[in-house]
Amino acid sequence: MSILITGGCGFLGSNLAARVLAVGHEELAILDNLSRTGSDQNLAWLRSQGRFLFFETDIRRAEDVERVVAAFKPTVVFHLAGQVAMTTSLANPRLDFETNALGTFNVLDAVRRHCPEAVLIYSSTNKVYGDLEGLRYAEQATRYVAVDYPDGFPEILPLEFHSPYGCSKGAADQYVLDAARIYGLRTVVFRHSSMFGGRQFATYDQGWIGWFCRQAVETRRGRLPEGFTISGNGKQVRDVLFADDMVDLYFRTVERIDRASGQAFNIGGGMANSLSLLELFAILEQELDVRLEPRRLPPRASDQKVFVADIRKARELLGWAPRIDKLTGIRRMIAWIEELTATAQPQEGA
Repeated sequence: MSILITGGCGFLGSNLAARVLAVGHEELAILDNLSRTGSDQNLAWLRSQGRFLFFETDIRRAEDVERVVAAFKPTVVFHLAGQVAMTTSLANPRLDFETNALGTFNVLDAVRRHCPEAVLIYSSTNKVYGDLEGLRYAEQATRYVAVDYPDGFPEILPLEFHSPYGCSKGAADQYVLDAARIYGLRTVVFRHSSMFGGRQFATYDQGWIGWFCRQAVETRRGRLPEGFTISGNGKQVRDVLFADDMVDLYFRTVERIDRASGQAFNIGGGMANSLSLLELFAILEQELDVRLEPRRLPPRASDQKVFVADIRKARELLGWAPRIDKLTGIRRMIAWIEELTATAQPQEGA
């Protein structure tokens, strides 16, 4: 295979690229604009793992995207590049639209023109379902529960784009699916819940497991004298999926593209790997012997009380299910952060 990864220096992209380099017999090209925190560090790390082509450009530049695709002619495209933060989408909706919606169109159009037999897997989001406020919830001691969805949310849930981020990712999501219907491209959409693991340089508005693991590590070191913040009451729930399981999913889907093409899958750790903020804090307090006392801010706009993916469709069609449970994943995340920050300067209060 020849594999092109857009956003290949991000968290998921660098983990996928590392798997390609470890296997050693596929050609690899990475396209990234290096705008995300830690992307330059991930690029340097990947270069220590093996040889690949690197194109420093932006998916908003249609000519650059077409030039890369025409020259490399990938057989597999993992399209991960995007604007990923809700807060950024609210502050700069034009950047959000041009990156997520127009950028994805540019990638699809280049594939259609130059390598229409390629497999293209798109990293979408659960935000295409909106804030889900019309559902019934029960408030428990540490979490909200969507009472009518004990196994999580299936793909038949109605789409309802909220916020610039939801609109831009949702538009891209639908373009990717329609490319299979109209042009016969072999495309797949993954509507991700929360993912985490090594090479994730999390920030306060993206990558919440990694971010709060770092806050806990820094608290134990006495480096957060002003504390840190959460939005809402901490009972919001997401299902979490460790990077190794995510990488397995992408490559398994390539192998089973005849079953997956033209379809969307809700992807996460499932109900067994669901966590609220409060439950994560309890785990971190026990694992690191710290006391976490975040300052509360108002809830974020269009935030979901609960999103847990019903992963039965992925299990049935792709033969995939998570193998790394949430506690094991959190322990691995803590270990990576401790190694990463062992000599780092004290971090500002979040």
